[in-house]
Amino acid sequence: MKKPSLYMETTIPSYLLAEPSRDLVAAGRQQTTRSWWERDQKRFAIFVSDVVLTEASKGDRRAAKKRLAFLAPFPVLEVTSDIQPAIELYLRKNVVPFGSAEDAAHLAFASVHNIDFLCTWNFKHLANAFAFRKLREVNEKHGLFTPQVCTPEELLGE
Repeated sequence: MKKPSLYMETTIPSYLLAEPSRDLVAAGRQQTTRSWWERDQKRFAIFVSDVVLTEASKGDRRAAKKRLAFLAPFPVLEVTSDIQPAIELYLRKNVVPFGSAEDAAHLAFASVHNIDFLCTWNFKHLANAFAFRKLREVNEKHGLFTPQVCTPEELLGE
């Protein structure tokens, strides 16, 4: 049986590999991410994009090096001729706000490559009901695949 595909957005390795947070919400997300990763990540064919790698390379050098080493084994989705038009569509149709091109790119990679799940902790632009509704409406109108946008918590198996 074929594994479902999963696009791992940058917040996942960030929470997975970060030092324990003193912020209770962040600490909870870290623990949930670790629990999901240890128990269920093998259920998925996991992909990243060059956008994930670029974002992961930012910030503290030591932490960035750790994130990039973690991400190295995962296949990087190809930048096809459909990616940039999808990014522009998501920005133009306000699926994500202008100034959030990276978030639009995450959606574009997952949509264009027909990835089953886009896993993220980005509630502001990606993992929220209003953003998903808008993504689904735009994708349906333009003939694009709509990935299920979710958090690691939503992917924890039985």
